[in-house]
Amino acid sequence: MKLGIVGLPNVGKSTLFNAITSAGADSANYPFCTIEPNIGVVEVPDNRLDFLTKMSNSARTVPAVIEFFDIAGLVRGASKGEGLGNKFLSHIREVEAVVHVVRCFEDENVIHVETTVNPERDIEIIELELVLADLEVMTKRQEKLSKMVKNDKSLQTEFELVQKIVQGLENEKQARYLDYSEEELKLLKMFNLITAKPVLYVANVDESYLADPSDNKYMEIVKEHALHDNSEVIVVCGKIEEEISVLEDDEKKEFLHEMGLEESGLDKLIRISYHLLGLISFFTTGPMESKAWTIVKGTKAPQAAGKIHSDIERGFIRAEVTKYDDVVSLGTMNAAKEKGLMRLEGKDYVMEDGDIVLFRFNV
Repeated sequence: MKLGIVGLPNVGKSTLFNAITSAGADSANYPFCTIEPNIGVVEVPDNRLDFLTKMSNSARTVPAVIEFFDIAGLVRGASKGEGLGNKFLSHIREVEAVVHVVRCFEDENVIHVETTVNPERDIEIIELELVLADLEVMTKRQEKLSKMVKNDKSLQTEFELVQKIVQGLENEKQARYLDYSEEELKLLKMFNLITAKPVLYVANVDESYLADPSDNKYMEIVKEHALHDNSEVIVVCGKIEEEISVLEDDEKKEFLHEMGLEESGLDKLIRISYHLLGLISFFTTGPMESKAWTIVKGTKAPQAAGKIHSDIERGFIRAEVTKYDDVVSLGTMNAAKEKGLMRLEGKDYVMEDGDIVLFRFNV
């Protein structure tokens, strides 16, 4: 899973990125300090994997991972080359979802590129730049298709879809807000539009508002915007996340407890990102390794097998599936098997979150 972190300069993007990846990106107090998109890989915390490692006495544990792309601070006019934004918009096209960090704190020592703190304005600036970037790409595609469709009528559906998207973008309507047929949705994926990607808002607040952000007027503005966007908001304090990132697990739990928090910003970000993208995890376990695999909800067994290796998907015979909860309640895989709780599933089986699987195949 790839997530792109965007936002205006000095909203706390790089501070948050440093905290969740420990990548050490420069987060100096001046615009455009993130000159190249920093890429960090984060392990997805999952207690189920820890249990399986102990149960199988696995030599190693391999968690699922998320890639975070810290995109350089966009500014007003970025789509036309202002600041450094134009250069980096292409990086956002490669991600599966956009994490939009919004400044919800006052600090006279941290310069705001627009001089004042105003979440609604900041969000609108970023959204407009992304709309304009997509509009430029789709306008060129429309011009190209208008000539090609005269000689190739099979392109008519795509041409009409492009026209619809261009019209929407011209009215500052993001691609994900438009209605599509099933055929159009397949074509839409091919365009890789930034404004078609789901967005998760991160309200970066002052430490004093972390446990109870309800009194933060800025956060409420972000929350209201996300509601209209059919999205979600995560409230974090970038500075606190940075402090947590260097602690050991036991110290981290104690720190969070003292702050009145149940989980870190990273854990919240991962959990809600999974929900936003409709992702689930299945597991493989044995003496060599216990490993978590990320798939889209609704994936069938052969395609899940393909995540491990294309040969397993190609030669798929069956899947031996055991539910995680059944294994936990009985203690071992063998005990679950003896109770008749290990099932043999065929190519039409739809994978479920927490499935422990052994794929049988022949190539």
